[in-house]
Amino acid sequence: MKRLAVVAFGGNALLKAGEEGTIEQQEKNSRYTSERLLLLLKNNYNLVITHGNGPQVGNILLANNAGHKHFGLPDMPLDICVAYSQGFIGYMIEQQLRNVLRAHEMDRDIISIITQVLVTKDDPAFQNPTKPIGPYYTKEEADKIAAISDSKFAEDPQGRGYRKVVASPKPLVISNVDTIRKISREGQIVIAVGGGGIPSYYAAENELRGIDAVIDKDLASALLASQINADKFFILTDVSKVYLNFNTPQQKAIDRMSVAQARRYLAEGQFTEGSMAPKVRAAIHFVEHTGKDTIITSSDKLGVDDGGTRVAIV
Repeated sequence: MKRLAVVAFGGNALLKAGEEGTIEQQEKNSRYTSERLLLLLKNNYNLVITHGNGPQVGNILLANNAGHKHFGLPDMPLDICVAYSQGFIGYMIEQQLRNVLRAHEMDRDIISIITQVLVTKDDPAFQNPTKPIGPYYTKEEADKIAAISDSKFAEDPQGRGYRKVVASPKPLVISNVDTIRKISREGQIVIAVGGGGIPSYYAAENELRGIDAVIDKDLASALLASQINADKFFILTDVSKVYLNFNTPQQKAIDRMSVAQARRYLAEGQFTEGSMAPKVRAAIHFVEHTGKDTIITSSDKLGVDDGGTRVAIV
């Protein structure tokens, strides 16, 4: 029986820092990451793919705001922009992965699912926005935008500039999880929970509505992976391993850490919010709920025996 892996594409799997975000750049990046997925397929894994949308949904918001301001087009809320991003990113990953499979004479159905994720309107995250989205700005540009809007900005931990931050509530229920489990176990490749899912809540009994937020895609992916009982959870990012004292002369790669060690490092502030901390929390969630391992690594190390940082029970 084939094993099931959930692979969470990081933003750099689609759009790298410093790139303009053209469709050609994003297709090239998603093609490269899709090539790396072949190692898992050849190692007898079925696949569920999730993905981030931070740069893309931010750009969609900018285009949306410009259309509203200059052409009088209806202003769309953030949940709708997340849905936009799910559709086009899912399409792009599906197309590039299909191209890769055909080039290697492999045949799988690939299904992209527009995924709503239930949150609660009372989540304290709405009082403390931390999730970075959109392009990088200089300090002066960020201050200028903040002065004429309700936007809040935070500095990127790797010094790439300032990005808008929005609320990131905890994911509670993922829609269509039974269907995702069924068709992925049958051997089809599923793309779901894009950008952490479209945030929705119950405004009244049996009445779902969207809400202005972006759910952390790693935590939503971990919830999905645990609910479909995946055999392994891969979190792809822009570094090959998790580091202690990151970006300092004392930087040290972690090959393996237990849940207890991961919690201690989080408490010590070793991992930055908006960067590695959410990934480590997502890894802890999956390991604690399944007893199985999480691998945090870069796409070029995916499927490599000693690639990445392994997070395990002990």
